Amino acid sequence: MKVVVISGGASPEREVSLASGQGIADAATTLGHNVVPLVIDAEGNWQDGQHEAIALMQDADVVVPALHGEGGEDGIIQGFLQQLGIRYVGSGVAASAVGLDKHLTKAVLKAHGIRVTPGITLRGEELRDTESAMQQLKAARLDFPVFVKPGSGGSSFGVTRATDLPSLATALAEAAALDPHVLVEQEMRGREIDLAVMEFPNGRVDVAPALEIHPDPDQPFFNATAKYDNAATRFVVPAPLERTLAERLRRTAVEVFETLGCSGLARVDFLVSADGEPAVNEINTFPGFTPTSQFPRMWAAAGLSYTDVVQNLLETAVSRR
Repeated sequence: MKVVVISGGASPEREVSLASGQGIADAATTLGHNVVPLVIDAEGNWQDGQHEAIALMQDADVVVPALHGEGGEDGIIQGFLQQLGIRYVGSGVAASAVGLDKHLTKAVLKAHGIRVTPGITLRGEELRDTESAMQQLKAARLDFPVFVKPGSGGSSFGVTRATDLPSLATALAEAAALDPHVLVEQEMRGREIDLAVMEFPNGRVDVAPALEIHPDPDQPFFNATAKYDNAATRFVVPAPLERTLAERLRRTAVEVFETLGCSGLARVDFLVSADGEPAVNEINTFPGFTPTSQFPRMWAAAGLSYTDVVQNLLETAVSRR
């Protein structure tokens, strides 16, 4: 197959995307596919020119939008590809848009009876008036410590743990610099468990063995440093889970995938409280995809190599009408 792999982009996750794109391109080349890499620069422009990029994509059998964050994982590139009639890996416009927006994700999942981590969304003047923000937290029965996050985005960029009023004000400003909508969530003590969901060419949706995150204890939480720049963070897969909990997480991950209308792949992140109750923290409709990223690690535990996973995603996208 002729495969175009898009990476880069203007989001804070640009470097992660470049690494994901390189990994996928290398795997597809190893599989014998004719691979054409396309890069979107830090200003959001096609590095080799838009008309040239369109011609290359229209000549391909399938496109892999290995983009993370706004401008790539939020439905924009997906709509562009659909308008051009180009087959691509991953979720469509609606699922991508909702999946990147943490507030919308939780609103949709809650409406379908799926437990999510508790929180509220602040915007506009609420982000500058800390006292008003505190009143909203109290009304929602949220108390310190809380996590403050940009409403869209990933890789923990702009995420801060606030423990009092001054740190809340700083956290709101930092998150608002990346997104005009800011999510404030109650800290939940417990286990961080990720599940990798993948679609197959026959339409079957399956889940790999769960992965448990043990962040560097010297970091305040599983932040960007703990994710990408710290060897002290450990990923345990398969996660040691009691059978009933493992099955519950598996069923819920598929339910989240199908409720949001996802396609191809997704990583569903859970927090499991001390009493064993899981809550969905977020979904990544195009998760980090280097050979050492969580998604391929989980499928490796299921017996699928990195190249196996890439081949399956390509075949699934091509089989879609």
